[in-house]
Amino acid sequence: MEPALIGKSKDIERIRELIQHVADTGLNVVISGESGVGKEVVAQKLFRNSRRKDKPFIKINCAALPEGLLESELFGFEQGAFTGAQRKKRGKFELASEGVLFLDEIGDMSLSLQAKLLHVLQSGEFARLGSEKEIKTDAWVIAATNQELEENVKKGLFREDLYYRINIIRIYIPPLYKRPEDIPLLIDYYIERYASEFSYKQLVYPNDDNMERLMSYHWPGNVRELQNVLKRCMVVGSWEEIIDELTVRKSPASDSAKALQAIDGASLIEDLLSGEGENSRDLESFSLKKIKKEALGRIEKEVISYVLGQTGWNRSKATKILKISYKTLLYKISDLNIKPPSKFKPKSS
Repeated sequence: MEPALIGKSKDIERIRELIQHVADTGLNVVISGESGVGKEVVAQKLFRNSRRKDKPFIKINCAALPEGLLESELFGFEQGAFTGAQRKKRGKFELASEGVLFLDEIGDMSLSLQAKLLHVLQSGEFARLGSEKEIKTDAWVIAATNQELEENVKKGLFREDLYYRINIIRIYIPPLYKRPEDIPLLIDYYIERYASEFSYKQLVYPNDDNMERLMSYHWPGNVRELQNVLKRCMVVGSWEEIIDELTVRKSPASDSAKALQAIDGASLIEDLLSGEGENSRDLESFSLKKIKKEALGRIEKEVISYVLGQTGWNRSKATKILKISYKTLLYKISDLNIKPPSKFKPKSS
């Protein structure tokens, strides 16, 4: 089945543009993003939009294999190269020649194997294990990772020279919660697909309220989690039952009260009056209008952050508690620079 890059967000549109620009260059690409965002889909789209589309697309998961086995899978081996090597085997680099070699989770590759990979990328040649004969390869290497390779380089976990060799083109796929406008399109696409797979004659789409709840959920498992939720909804036949499992139910009245109680008024006033560093104040710099504006901004941020936290970042529920529109809430989140708690942020390594 043709891989589908579904979405209308600016991020997805930008990725589509990059695919068109990069597909026929043969430049090494790193696709980064959280687990489940669709990195392999982007790799497949690069492949299918290139002149290599009639050649092999070979995938290997660098995190799934121990170092010794990964090396033999990448480069192949001769008969008798090691115990158990009863026959010659061609490696992934050889099989992917003139096509694409997709190195998934490259951040998990050992340093010693990174050095061997760098040699292949620099020279275009490699030798099977147990052989001294060099074999030429013209594989287009596309790598993917859910790790921050720049941080791994600083920590000595990833070779700097390899990083710059593979990171000629970087495509970042944001987590799903950062592009909620893509969720309805993804739901439409996967309902149609699964209806065919499960032989359902009648499709039941989520109503407006359920769609809003799905769009406001934080999706820690990204598109992969959305796929699984949709399958369960179609089998169970109840959107409410499944969606209720995703969200945290709390009383709007109690949340509003707790949100106000969570603000330390004395501490807020002290901070506003004293200031810190360059913002420190003396009597001549006081402006009631300015301090009032700062105070309201601080209070808004504290209250909105608290309510979002208590609802599991369910923005639909938060709008009802705060009695503001969904559009206003999104504006406030952006304007006040309100961030989700760490468990909802991209994982760092």
